[in-house]
Amino acid sequence: MSKQVIWITGASSGIGEATAKVYSKKGFDVIISARKEKELERVKSECQHPENIRVLPLDLTETSQMDAKVKEAISFFGKVDILLHNGGISQRSLIRETALDVDRKLMEVNYFGTVALTKAILPHFIQNKGGQFGVVTSLVGKFASPFRSSYAASKHALHGFFDTLRAEHYQDNISVTLICPGFIKTQVSVNALTGDGSSLGKMDEAQAKGMSPEACAEGIFSALSRNIEEVLIGGKEKYAVYLKRFFPGIFSKILRKAKVR
Repeated sequence: MSKQVIWITGASSGIGEATAKVYSKKGFDVIISARKEKELERVKSECQHPENIRVLPLDLTETSQMDAKVKEAISFFGKVDILLHNGGISQRSLIRETALDVDRKLMEVNYFGTVALTKAILPHFIQNKGGQFGVVTSLVGKFASPFRSSYAASKHALHGFFDTLRAEHYQDNISVTLICPGFIKTQVSVNALTGDGSSLGKMDEAQAKGMSPEACAEGIFSALSRNIEEVLIGGKEKYAVYLKRFFPGIFSKILRKAKVR
């Protein structure tokens, strides 16, 4: 049997980079995408089997290019078995201070870009009678948090879309794993958008103390391998999901006082 092929977006750093290295080590053929081609080439060179890595630059805001990008991805190895949606941007700003254009950008990248790429590759999965979507959302795809209004909204939207896709395409042997990381020590907060659209430029304290991206990547590999529908990855912060579900009033009181920046 031919090796499985995974396509990873947002692979130039952080969780995406670490996951690409895990899949390369495990013997998969890997396609890595992000906007920064130079960084993708660096990631490729650092993988255990760079000869089995292909670089495909991709900007999630360029939704009209998704059909062409899918064709190019398929041409590398003749197929794609797994698409790991990891590309996206975060936010650190209060609602009253956030320009509507910033809200739109967060939705454009995190939601519409991901949806456009999904729709472009879906016919390939249907034709192959199988495929898997891994979708890196966030714990704030399960609950909201101050300073992350539109980021949380975009991640909630992904849960709604992919839960629907899972139900609609079960008969096509297409599966979905929603991956909800908590605090992972990456540059996500450094690159997060503030109210005027500029980058925050510094790492959150909780982020700095978070799980390593390498440990997160191992969790992603395990979840996708076992075809789990949804997985929470992180430290004690992941228990907030259960606190909100069973004790929403207590959760709200804690959230109001929590240091989330």
